[in-house]
Amino acid sequence: MPEDPASPEHPGRPPRPGGWAAGAGAPVVAQIAFVLPPAAAAEFPAGARAALDALAEARGFRSGRLARALDAPESWLLTTEWDGPGPWRRALSSFEVRRTLTPLLAHAVDAPGAFEVLSAVGPAAGTFRSDRAVDADTAAPRRP
Repeated sequence: MPEDPASPEHPGRPPRPGGWAAGAGAPVVAQIAFVLPPAAAAEFPAGARAALDALAEARGFRSGRLARALDAPESWLLTTEWDGPGPWRRALSSFEVRRTLTPLLAHAVDAPGAFEVLSAVGPAAGTFRSDRAVDADTAAPRRP
């Protein structure tokens, strides 16, 4: 697999083999699980579609889906795929995303929501290097 060129956004970052997009780090899959009370079930699909449409306008958006559990109709999943963690985080700060997604979050399940893709098969096949810092689990801001 050819190496990615250094990214203009990260001029000091060395090229890395097997990357999804130059300088973007590993691709990201973001998901939000929802559990809806019966009173919210009728309006939720339209609201979630509006949020998905707003996310789709963001740079670095790859794809998105709204799914409903087959055996638990109150459970829903909003899944999006991104070029990397940066585009996903920037998308969340968009006014339109905040306007459409925030009301839905009242029904969100508190769980991890963003995942680095480290290996993939199919059209976007590859093995990707993690973009997490080596000390991500132990590092903390220094105190004076």
